[in-house]
Amino acid sequence: MKKAFLLFCLLFSLPVFAQEFALKNNLAYDALRTPNLSLEFSLGKKWTLDTQTGMNFFFNEKDATADGYKTKKWSHWLVQPEVRYWTCETFNGWFLGMHALGGLMNVGGVDIPFIIQNKDGEMKNHRYEGYYVGGGISAGYHWILSNRISLEATLGVGYARIGYDKFRCTNCGEKIGDGGADYVGPTKAAISIIYMIK
Repeated sequence: MKKAFLLFCLLFSLPVFAQEFALKNNLAYDALRTPNLSLEFSLGKKWTLDTQTGMNFFFNEKDATADGYKTKKWSHWLVQPEVRYWTCETFNGWFLGMHALGGLMNVGGVDIPFIIQNKDGEMKNHRYEGYYVGGGISAGYHWILSNRISLEATLGVGYARIGYDKFRCTNCGEKIGDGGADYVGPTKAAISIIYMIK
């Protein structure tokens, strides 16, 4: 019995890191009315994987005569996994990251900066429904506030390819074409409050 217990201890005594998992909420996304959640977990002494997700399905009133009518619409969902290298140790100090991103969008009446459009360049006068995929690089810093609570700031830049159906007005359903665009610019911005799970 002692030998079995010793064998069990040896087999399961793989490197254990002080901080294994982090549950995160990006306050910058919250400010943009995009509920979000992220789980980041350790891949070793210097590596982690962050899994940012967010969605905004707050649709605007479609009846132009209604009190709640708005000419702007910003509905979307986003998945943004990121591999991070930590210069000191995981969940402490500076890190560099490489992320992918993808999702669906339904945007009207909004002029998104850094879009390299193939055709008209007047996004704010139409509605666009489609997808986006891309990736980029980022850098950030993680502050330990207590045994369980931390704060993190991240900025990233990159590229996204956008495919869309174009509609005549910001809230109407009359399709007038389709197309694609390229986006080069900020792809990640986060000020996150973090709860560490050990």
